[in-house]
Amino acid sequence: MEVRTSWIERATSGRDDVLDITDEVARAVTESGLRAGSAIVFVPGSTGAVTTIEHEPGVVNDLREALERAVPRGIRYAHDAAWGDGNGYSHVRAAWIGPSLAVPFEDGKLLLGTWQQIVFCDHDNRPRRRRLIVQVMGVRG
Repeated sequence: MEVRTSWIERATSGRDDVLDITDEVARAVTESGLRAGSAIVFVPGSTGAVTTIEHEPGVVNDLREALERAVPRGIRYAHDAAWGDGNGYSHVRAAWIGPSLAVPFEDGKLLLGTWQQIVFCDHDNRPRRRRLIVQVMGVRG
């Protein structure tokens, strides 16, 4: 078993930005030279998340609206009272979705569904520069 680590860097606008990172993860798998295994994507930080979705405007909007209903902005969060940065909802949204995702690959290709893309969600309340970790683990033959 071999492990290769790379990074994806993206500027975000925050406020539930949903960015398709499928091509970058696929590139990390290809560049690893490994034939079969798993690619793990992880976002350091507590206001970002990684998941899969059909990355098209309707579903992205549906996700944003569902998050707003489940974890609304504009209500009291203890985090905001403690730190005054107004992004308590961001932390809760990111925790619900989660900071990482594992995707299997075979023959050097991600095993995603036809309409499934890997997305990074930035829930913070301001633009940020994010650096995600991609760790590819597997075998050559």
